[in-house]
Formats: sequence, structure tokens, C-alpha cells
Amino acid sequence: MFRNKKAFLPLIVVSLLLSAAAQAAETRSFHEARFEKGELKYINGLPVMVVEGTPEEIGRQEAALSGEAAKAIADYPRRLLRAFKVDDHWAKFVATGESLLEQAPADHRAELLAFGKALGIGHDVGVVANTIMDTQHGGLGCSSLLVLADKSATKSPLFGRNLDFYTLGVLDKYGLVTIHRPQGKKHAFASVGIPGVLGCLSGMNDAGLALAVHEVYSAADGSPSLNPKGMPYTFCFRRILEECSTVDEAEKLLRSVERSTMLNLAVCDRKEVGVLEITPKSVVRRHGKDGICACTNHFRSKELATWVWCRRYTSLLRSAAMDKIGVSDVAQKLDDVNQGTLTMQTMIFEPGPLLLHLSFGPVPSSRQPLKELSLKELFGK
Repeated sequence: MFRNKKAFLPLIVVSLLLSAAAQAAETRSFHEARFEKGELKYINGLPVMVVEGTPEEIGRQEAALSGEAAKAIADYPRRLLRAFKVDDHWAKFVATGESLLEQAPADHRAELLAFGKALGIGHDVGVVANTIMDTQHGGLGCSSLLVLADKSATKSPLFGRNLDFYTLGVLDKYGLVTIHRPQGKKHAFASVGIPGVLGCLSGMNDAGLALAVHEVYSAADGSPSLNPKGMPYTFCFRRILEECSTVDEAEKLLRSVERSTMLNLAVCDRKEVGVLEITPKSVVRRHGKDGICACTNHFRSKELATWVWCRRYTSLLRSAAMDKIGVSDVAQKLDDVNQGTLTMQTMIFEPGPLLLHLSFGPVPSSRQPLKELSLKELFGK
């Protein structure tokens, strides 16, 4: 029994702090480490992996730093296909994925090859993990609210986004920010995703160009749901971040390549916001109005729209009634349209100061506090 209460209280505090630290360490899905030019560390509670160099160097760094987590979720593609009752077509998904990857940039293919070789996972798993978004629609929902500078309380554009997907109880535990510093004249960029997916679902580069993908399931232009000669879209969007600085440049690049499927790409730079409505046959640019632009999972342009009703879209449009919209307002609107256990990542990009506000969950991630990450210093260049 402690008789000196003054001595006892500090011991309680120390014990509680050590216990909290131990619990935090236990729940971390990644280990802080360095490998070659790369490093994985936690910044403001967020796992951030910085990779740099040639495609082969970056692939090795990704395998060394996030490989353990990638292995932990390596069975996810098969589990997802099983949930859709198409897992008996695994060989077909591999063959189609290989066809798509032939259209990916050579640097990206080299990185994927180096990643798989260093990690020691089966080639078919890497192929399907990086192309399943093109070949199996029906899981990626998502909502975005983009705010022009004149409407923004920060006097700079804001870009909020929920990533909604089937987590199967595992993906929400492995959110990861990857800072890419590729060699040559390419832009450095941040990708918000999961380990093992080397393309980009959501991200922003050092020029302040940000983007996020939203699946779409029908189009008025008669496009097929899959063009097997198209570029895998996560690699296409990564290429945009590496090569483009503005929404105009992103649109031009998209028009120049074979596109794999039907998608909305919400885009924002330091001056413009909008949505690029994409099919294998068409690219249509949609501008917002009243200072905002909303995006969910339907085409809205007269050229491509088929079915336009969406509760989330209507809710996001109500933001136009606000005088000024700040970061906290965007966060609230994203929470208003969360899809429960599907909402696994919530983020707000600020292209002007190169800031990212991010929550990885637990689901719905929009209910959790957003943590700020300054990307300017991380980009290095």
C-alpha cells in the first residue's frame, strides 16, 4: 500500500501514458523504418511513406517499407471476387489485368515488377490487385465537394473527398499516404491509398493539382464497361499527377490515351475545379456553379448522363447556399453523405498551401477527426 500519495499520483500518470503508448503501437498497421532512399514514419498520427529514385528503386523501397502490410491484405482481391461470386473466374481476371497493364507507363510496370519480386508475392496477385478496379465495378462509391477560391473561407480552392469501398473488415486498417519523388522532370506527388496498389485513387502533386476517382455504371454514349486495351485507370491518374500541373493539362492527357472504363474524375488546381466525365469513347468536362462542384457516381453532362438522382449529390449541392465554406464545413458535408462502413478514407486537399487533412477511420472515417499533413516539405523539390 502506497502511503505517499504525492509520489503515487505521478506513478499513475506515467503508467497510463505508457499504457496508451503501448496500445497505440499495437494498433499501428505499419512499422517505422528506413530503406535505401525511402522512409516510413508516422506524422501527426498518419502513416507516411516517402519513396524516391528510379522505378526499380521505388519498387524495392515500397516492398521493404510497406510489404508486411501488403502481405496482410494480399488475399483481399480473391475475397472481394468471392463476395461478388466471381472468384471462379480468377484466371480471366489475371489475363484481363495483364492486357490492361501492357498499356501502363513503362516506369510503372518496372516499379510493379520490382515491388513483386522484392516482396515475393505471386505475379497474379499483383496484377489483379492493381487492375481489379477496372475489371470489377460495383464497390467504389465515393463523394467529393470542390470549392472555388471565391467561395472558400481560406481564399484558396478546397477539395473534400470520401473514399467509399467494401473494406471486408480489413482495408480501413491499412490506409497509407505515399510521397513519390520520381527521378527526372516528373512532379513529386502524394497518393492516399493502400499498400500494394501502386497507382492513384486520390492524390495531389507539388503543383497543387489534386484528383479523386468515382465509379460510374452507365453512360449515354454506348461505351462498354471495360476497354481491355485501355490504360489501368489508377496508373493513368498517377501519370496525370506526375506530368500535369493544371486541370486543362489533365484533360488533355486523358483525351490522348485509351481509357479503360467509365469514371468521374474530380479535379482541382490552384485556380479551377471541375469533374472530367470519362468513358472509353468520351471525355466531357463539367464545371460547377455558385462557387462549388459536387461529384458522386453518375454522369451529369448532357452528353453522358443516364440516371442522375443521388441523395449524396443533392446534399452536397446545398453547400452553395453558404456564404463562405471553410475546411470544417467541407468536413461536415462529407460526414453528412458518409456511407457507414463503406466510408474508409476522408480527406480535404488545399492546393494553395499544399495541405492535406485526412482520416483513415475507423469507419465511417468522416466521423473521425481530420489530421493535418503539410505536403510541401515532404515533396522535397
